[in-house]
Amino acid sequence: MREKAHRIVHARRFEHLLVVLIVGTAVLQGLSTSAYLGERYLSGGFVYWVAPFVLLLIGALVLEVVLKMVGLYPNAHRYFRDGWNVFDFLTIEFFIIALATTESAASYVGIILLVRLLRLLRGFSTVQELNVILSTLFRSIPSLGHIAVLMGIIIYVYALVGSWSFGEHDPEHWGNLGVSAASLFQIVTLDNWARIMHTAAELEPLAWVYFLTFVIFSAFVVSNVFVAIVIRNLDEDRQERLQASESPASKQ
Repeated sequence: MREKAHRIVHARRFEHLLVVLIVGTAVLQGLSTSAYLGERYLSGGFVYWVAPFVLLLIGALVLEVVLKMVGLYPNAHRYFRDGWNVFDFLTIEFFIIALATTESAASYVGIILLVRLLRLLRGFSTVQELNVILSTLFRSIPSLGHIAVLMGIIIYVYALVGSWSFGEHDPEHWGNLGVSAASLFQIVTLDNWARIMHTAAELEPLAWVYFLTFVIFSAFVVSNVFVAIVIRNLDEDRQERLQASESPASKQ
C-alpha cells in the first residue's frame, strides 16, 4: 500500500491534474472580475463554474496529503520535513478554517486558493533556466536584506530631515515621519518627484541638494548594488552548475 501510494502521488498525471486544477481555478477567478463575461458567455454566473474547480482542487490536495503520509508510514511525521509539504498542509488548513467560520472570513477563500499558484514554482525545478533564476533569487535574499536595512536607514534619516524642513510648508508630503517616508518611496520610483522638489524649493531654494542627494543614494547607487548582487549570484550559480556537470562523479 505504501509503494502504491508513493507511485500515485509522484505520477506525472497526478501532478498535471493538480496543475490544471490550480491554473483553471485561478483563471476562472480572474475572469469572474468581469461582469460582462459572466452575463454574456457563462450561464448561471461564475460561481457555478468556479465551485466545481474549487471542490476538485481541494479534494485532490487532501488526497495528495493523505497519500504522501501513507507512503511515509510509519514515519508519517517526515512529511513535514519538506517545506513544500508544510506549505500545502497550511493552505488547506486555512481554506477549511475560512469555510468553517463567518461569511467575511470565507471571502478570503479565493485569496487562499490563489496562493496555491506558488506551488507551481516547485515544478520549475525541471526547467533548467527557471531553476537557475529561482536559485539565484533565494541566494540573494540575505544580501538583499542588508540592502533593505541600508535603504531603511537612509529613508529614516531623510524622512526626519524632510519633516523638520518642509513639514509646515507642505504637510501633504512632509507632515509627519510616516508621510515623509511615503513621499521618499515615491521619489525612489522617480514618479513625479520633481513636483515635490519644486514645492519644497518655494520655501528653501537649496532644497534641490536634499532631493538630488537622496535620488543619487537611493534610486541610483542602491538599485545598482541590488542588480550587481543578483548578477553576481547568477554567475556563481551558473559556475557551480557547470563545475558539477564537469566533475568526474557526475560523468560516472
